[in-house]
Amino acid sequence: MHLRTQLFIFDADGTLRRTTVPGRPCPDTADQWQLMPLVAETLRSIPWEEAGYALGIASNQGGVALGYLTRDCAHQLLVDMVVSAIGYFPSRSYIELCTCSITANCDCRKPAPGMLLRILTRSGIPASRAIFVGDAEEDFEAAGRAGIRFRWAKDFFGWPGARCDCPIETIRTR
Repeated sequence: MHLRTQLFIFDADGTLRRTTVPGRPCPDTADQWQLMPLVAETLRSIPWEEAGYALGIASNQGGVALGYLTRDCAHQLLVDMVVSAIGYFPSRSYIELCTCSITANCDCRKPAPGMLLRILTRSGIPASRAIFVGDAEEDFEAAGRAGIRFRWAKDFFGWPGARCDCPIETIRTR
């Protein structure tokens, strides 16, 4: 039996947002992304402040290493994404981004668990009370390495073709 989830950590690209520029894995400017389906509805249904839930974002942002945007810009785009999805930035929110190149051997670029472990440390919430939602094998592997439960984005948000059409209810009961 799982303890009640307190910390929801999300990947950004392909999970919460998609890039509107063909061939780009991550947006470089504010006009190059949109929320994925059902993200706003699902995240707005979580009582972030009232129930004391914490929100984490763990995102590889290799465009910084390539010079497409600055670290501050990449961080602000992630903040803007959260505000767009929820309507505000929850007080217990933690953003971690890896700005290393895809060839770097760092401890934070997924599938390494560094970003997830830092979010756990910063939030003070144990891995047993966290869940990581992502869309890629590297997300799945990072969650396993960090000892965090994992949920595929398509199942969590109830996207067409997903196995579950009740995205958040199954998480709240844990």
